[in-house]
Amino acid sequence: MTFSLCQCGSKKKYENCCEPIHLDPTQAEYPEQLMRARYCAHERQLIDFIVKTYHPSCHAEDYRDAIIESVNSEWLGLEILNTSVPLNNEGFVEFKAYYQEDSEGYCLHERSRFVKEATNKSEQWFYIDGEQPHPAVSQKVQRNDPCPCGSGKKHKKCCG
Repeated sequence: MTFSLCQCGSKKKYENCCEPIHLDPTQAEYPEQLMRARYCAHERQLIDFIVKTYHPSCHAEDYRDAIIESVNSEWLGLEILNTSVPLNNEGFVEFKAYYQEDSEGYCLHERSRFVKEATNKSEQWFYIDGEQPHPAVSQKVQRNDPCPCGSGKKHKKCCG
């Protein structure tokens, strides 16, 4: 059996990190854990997990095709910038997710809001919405910028 590091960037093995949450989303104790699992699910193309971890008010099933399209990007890495201590079943995670489309590198920078609600089994964190801390929806990674994959090389010499 091969153990690999989790794609969420935690430096833990997948089996000890996002996999238990992918199997049962109620295993996420904090918003950051669900955020990491959702990012990892994009890399692993776990569409059903992504859909079922949206808050029910988002009607994610109605947007399944758009979710599938977003998953089909080449995801390069996740950087957690800030998390809040959950209060009143609400928490926030600010992150940057790096991805590539058509040989162009991009960065999605968002402050996501999560809410915890009762489900049939127990309580579960759900992604409800997010806002870009800066006006741009995504920022293009320039050729001489450090590569978002974390290699330490310039983007043009690595994934660019």
